[in-house]
Amino acid sequence: MAFARRMADLGYREGENLVIDHVQIPNADAWEAGFREVVARKPDIVLAAGPERCLRAAVVVASALPIVMVAVDYDPVSKGLVQSLSRPSGNVTGVYFQNVELVGKRLELIKQALPNVSKMMAFSDGASGDFLTVLKTFAPQFGMQLNAIEFRERPYEYERAFASAATGEGILFAGGSPFFFLDRARLAEFALRHNMAMLGELREHTAAGYLMSYGPSLTGLFALSASYVDRIARGAKPSDLPIEQPTKFELLINVRTAKALGIDIPTALMVRADEVVE
Repeated sequence: MAFARRMADLGYREGENLVIDHVQIPNADAWEAGFREVVARKPDIVLAAGPERCLRAAVVVASALPIVMVAVDYDPVSKGLVQSLSRPSGNVTGVYFQNVELVGKRLELIKQALPNVSKMMAFSDGASGDFLTVLKTFAPQFGMQLNAIEFRERPYEYERAFASAATGEGILFAGGSPFFFLDRARLAEFALRHNMAMLGELREHTAAGYLMSYGPSLTGLFALSASYVDRIARGAKPSDLPIEQPTKFELLINVRTAKALGIDIPTALMVRADEVVE
């Protein structure tokens, strides 16, 4: 775990001067209950990593406890959760991963790989933030007909979604929900079986079998959140710690998946890739 490794680098040892406690939640409606369980264990700092609903639940439950966020698929400033990136105010600070802002760039890249693709299936759920709203704006700009499917109850029935969808969808794009992330290998397998190219956000998606991904390093984001925890533990106030955003984005291409789908990735795009997964 990137967070724990970075904490160790900063001089923390679990069981000595550090306890990392977490709760597994079953669905997107359980954030508040999860944080109540965590806060009942009397932590010094709360880590809220995930979609908007995650941070909102943490703010409600944690009260005045310092909160370090890894904000995914939403802008904490426009949502009114912090005052500004430079001066967050209150008890919340951390990392803002501008995931939805990269939707247009990801569609641009997939169109370079598949210039004739005109159909897209998109998966969203209660933890996908503004993903679908943004995608509905960008899809027509890239000449794509969008078939949006929203999941509500875990475990998600992906096979039923594929079976009920119109035939001929060229690509599949799932939102930044932590539940889709946990299911990334299953999603890659389903997409490949249905002859669909899958577009992802993180290198972990491409490693799981997606055709390509474009986004920041997830391990880097969690390592950065550990640095916030360290500074707060040493006496810094969250309101005095500016919120950071990743500045480096990686393009990964899975050539094994491309071959399985019969896709010939253009040389220019291959050269541009930061990493090629064989």
